[in-house]
Amino acid sequence: MAQIKICGINSPEAVAAARDGRADFIGLVFYPPSPRAVTPEKARDLAMLAGAGIKKVGLFVDPDDFLLDRTLATVKLDLLQLHGKETPARVAEIKTRTGVAAMKAIKVAVAADLNAVGDFAAVADWLLFDGVPPKDKKNALPGGNAARFDWTLLRGRKFPKPWMLSGGLTPENVAEAIRISGAPCVDVSSGVEIRPGVKNPARIAAFIRAAKGKA
Repeated sequence: MAQIKICGINSPEAVAAARDGRADFIGLVFYPPSPRAVTPEKARDLAMLAGAGIKKVGLFVDPDDFLLDRTLATVKLDLLQLHGKETPARVAEIKTRTGVAAMKAIKVAVAADLNAVGDFAAVADWLLFDGVPPKDKKNALPGGNAARFDWTLLRGRKFPKPWMLSGGLTPENVAEAIRISGAPCVDVSSGVEIRPGVKNPARIAAFIRAAKGKA
């Protein structure tokens, strides 16, 4: 049974759905261009609502030190999700500066994209495999684009760090994604929304049930 991360949480209702469904992680987005973005103050309030049983993940895109320092001074995070063009050296630097575990997102379109795993696995605590933002989508975000990739690229592979599967997952396809990829953890954002940035508690609950094989 895969672990579950509900990303882009920005409302008490979404927190409640993730908490009540016993998700393992919630993702809080600290990237202002995203419709899912929250301030450190709002993230703190949502994290308190989630309670101690769920790990809190902060999603950042090429963050500067000021943003990291301000955010972590306000809300306690268990994991930093680095979803931009951070280099392995920058990942290591962020971990040293903050003292918080880091997860690096790797964008996957073809098998060769997985060659980046070695360098990032040497410094990150988690890896996340996401689809490549669609080139024909205007103002595409670094993540949360429902960009699915070929899950068979991950089938049977062993990675040196824990990892999550993301990109185009929904309540309708997550069980198949887990079966094909062997993902030990799945991450969803847009797939449980009624429109960008607005989570649907019923779809969050359905996603969790499907990922746990209870649909």
